Amino acid sequence: MIDLYTDTTPNGYKISIMLEEVGLPYAPHHVDIGKGDQFKPEFLKLSPNNKIPAIVDQDGPGGKPYAMMESGAILMYLAEKTGKLWPKETRARYDVMQWLMFQMAHVGPMLGQAHHFRMYAPEQIPYAVERYTKEAKRIYGVMDKRLKDHEYLAGDYSIADIACWPWLRRPERQGVERADYPNLKRWFEAIAARPAVERGLGVFADKVRNAPMDAKAKEMLFGAAQYQQR
Repeated sequence: MIDLYTDTTPNGYKISIMLEEVGLPYAPHHVDIGKGDQFKPEFLKLSPNNKIPAIVDQDGPGGKPYAMMESGAILMYLAEKTGKLWPKETRARYDVMQWLMFQMAHVGPMLGQAHHFRMYAPEQIPYAVERYTKEAKRIYGVMDKRLKDHEYLAGDYSIADIACWPWLRRPERQGVERADYPNLKRWFEAIAARPAVERGLGVFADKVRNAPMDAKAKEMLFGAAQYQQR
């Protein structure tokens, strides 16, 4: 059994989708990052960087519970545990690894900054908005070019696709028109239609934030709470 500690964010959805894809039993536990649950001592024991998602594999290495943080590392662990969505052959394995690292180094950080400066910053900073909107479009372009000649990012469907896909669900937040990237659009829609992806997105569907972020949530996510010693 996997205990999954998460919220309704792109990084969180990576792991619920992965667990559905590989068929591992899991118990989801909601960590409301808008209310500061990520700073609670019991969560910090699992994720010292106070970020979701985190897991505890109750049947970890040696048959003992094993806690993990960082979504990319968790994807690799679950793929290795199940022997699914990460090939064993060296060339194919590192094709997947390259695109997984692309997500962790570029897709997540840069699109996250686009979200922040376009939607959540206390003041509009034109330079920042322009910089990260342009970077979002550049990243979409890189993926679109790759997907022109590949059905999925590393050939076959893999943890690289699972890592990237949730970050591309809201292109309007990034100043991007998905229709401008037809190869990426085809890829995106194919993954969206997968039953395991639909189930993964359903975890804590009742917790999705549809209203504007309130002052407390902004403080928990972007304010001084992030920098307190705990």
